[in-house]
Amino acid sequence: MREIQFREALREAMSEEMRNDQNIYLMGEEVAEYNGAYKVSQGMLDEFGAKRVIDTPISELGFAGIGIGSAMNGLRPIIEFMTFNFSLVAIDQIINGAAKMMSMSGGQFSVPIVFRGPTGNAGMLSSQHSQCFENWYANCPGLKVVVPSNPYDAKGLLKSAILDPDPVIFMESELMYGDKGEVPEETYYIELGKAKVTKEGTDVTLVGFGKIMKVVNAAAAELEKEGINAEVIDLRTVRPIDYATIIESVKKTNRLVIVEESWPLGSIATEVAFKVQKDAFDYLDAPILRITGGDVPLPYAPTLIQEYLPNPERVIKAVKEVMYVTK
Repeated sequence: MREIQFREALREAMSEEMRNDQNIYLMGEEVAEYNGAYKVSQGMLDEFGAKRVIDTPISELGFAGIGIGSAMNGLRPIIEFMTFNFSLVAIDQIINGAAKMMSMSGGQFSVPIVFRGPTGNAGMLSSQHSQCFENWYANCPGLKVVVPSNPYDAKGLLKSAILDPDPVIFMESELMYGDKGEVPEETYYIELGKAKVTKEGTDVTLVGFGKIMKVVNAAAAELEKEGINAEVIDLRTVRPIDYATIIESVKKTNRLVIVEESWPLGSIATEVAFKVQKDAFDYLDAPILRITGGDVPLPYAPTLIQEYLPNPERVIKAVKEVMYVTK
């Protein structure tokens, strides 16, 4: 199977669906003439033209609203934010417009729209450009929130998101656009709302999503060397959350550690922990632990960033804690 970059997988997903449906278009800052801020849309202007690959001013509130209005009238927009930090300027349109329109219109208007772009830290970009908003958007009924961790999932999930009748928040990572992974040439789709067990195990369940899966996978590999067999679950979608897959795993391993880049209060990890203790309490042999980012704005200094972010060492320590391993 061929290997392509994360950005190429996203481009293929958008281009394939745009070839199939003339009502799909891409709009955002620098998506056309500049080929995308991260080169995700490279070459798409040449193929689809300026009416379907549209550069916008720096006006997220405006072009998000245009996208929602066009979706209500039969089009299927893909709205790119240069970073989800900038989506805060458009959050009124997303929350009070896209997410609620089906309900407020009594089912008369659906809003088939995808808002996509990078989330989380991307190195030394400091506080205002390094935030995770997955849990913010996942809190809102009417939205679906997808956070892929690899090129294969990114393509299949984005194709499904574009065809979804409801608004989808599709969150990527600047640090993953150059990552390579195996992606088949044939058409495929990945159902939204389904987690994936990426490694079978018996001793502890590790749950994560997005680029933090690199940390989870690294920790699982190190634990394997020490004779601890972790089961690894990639959520892929954080609204809706596939609780059933997590609970089935916990029934087998009896222990759970959740890893997330976001701030701890109101995190996805918190919600997963609540659901598991509610529905699988009798299967737990230890308290659920979570590893999150620091409860502060992300600093600029690289040494402080390392202290802020989850890392394999913290995950390994948490696993040994829930397994009551002292060495």
